[in-house]
Amino acid sequence: MAHQFDAANKFIVDAFPADWIARGGLRLGTALTPVSADLSAVSKAADKLVRVEAAEPYIAHVEFQSGPDARLDSRVLVYNVLARHQLQLEVNSVVFLLRPEAMTPGITGRVVTRSGADHRLVFTYKPVRIWELPVEKLLTGGIGTLPLAPISSVREADLPGVIQEMKRRFEAEVPVEQSRELWTATRILMGLRFSDKVTANLLKGVMNMRESSTYQAILREGIEQGIERGIERGIERGIERGRLGEARAVLLRSGTRQFGAPDANVQARIESIDDILKLEALLDRVLDRSAHTWDELFGS
Repeated sequence: MAHQFDAANKFIVDAFPADWIARGGLRLGTALTPVSADLSAVSKAADKLVRVEAAEPYIAHVEFQSGPDARLDSRVLVYNVLARHQLQLEVNSVVFLLRPEAMTPGITGRVVTRSGADHRLVFTYKPVRIWELPVEKLLTGGIGTLPLAPISSVREADLPGVIQEMKRRFEAEVPVEQSRELWTATRILMGLRFSDKVTANLLKGVMNMRESSTYQAILREGIEQGIERGIERGIERGIERGRLGEARAVLLRSGTRQFGAPDANVQARIESIDDILKLEALLDRVLDRSAHTWDELFGS
């Protein structure tokens, strides 16, 4: 499911960077520009980096976390340092923790290291716990962070009203194309907290994900991954069948030398065995001469 979050998060941050920077408590500037940095040495996932033009320009680093990671503090530090090194600007990091499972014990938003009396490192970033955010603040805040509303501090009984308010704002404030992308992000984020059935019922009639470019990107990646997994599984099955065929052939050759040519029934029994370990056990009995006929070999 990670590729779904990557695609959804890419859109909502790139399209509405000011909303996410403000929600993360970082300072805004006169202009915001998404930038990229090659952090592939530590992560294949694209971190969201935005250049903020201000009296003192800096890079806003926006990270999303949906699952437990005991090393989150140190990982964010590594991302921050690498981005700072490559872009040669101050980097401020904020991590949006999307559900309680992401709040691993030990996460503090702070890394402090000491090495002797003269060497000390202090790094801080801001963790934002989405499930603790008042839903009212999200419903009245930036349009780009509105997809977080259903997974904020809201009762399930109040969700229909939340969805209707989101629908009203999307229709009033953004073009249809962006509305589709925002609903797609909403659907994906809701999957962190609610079942597919509950989510589908809540969003029924308010969205058409299939026309969303984010949805299409997710679909294409899913198909590609499915094909790749299919090829890998096909290779695995081919290797497995090859091993079975070889084991059957060795058993037949060795048994023929010991017991004579097998009849059609014996050949059929050997061909029906799909367990490599069982074939190897039968071969061991032939080689150690613990069986003297085909019938003895099969215990009949």
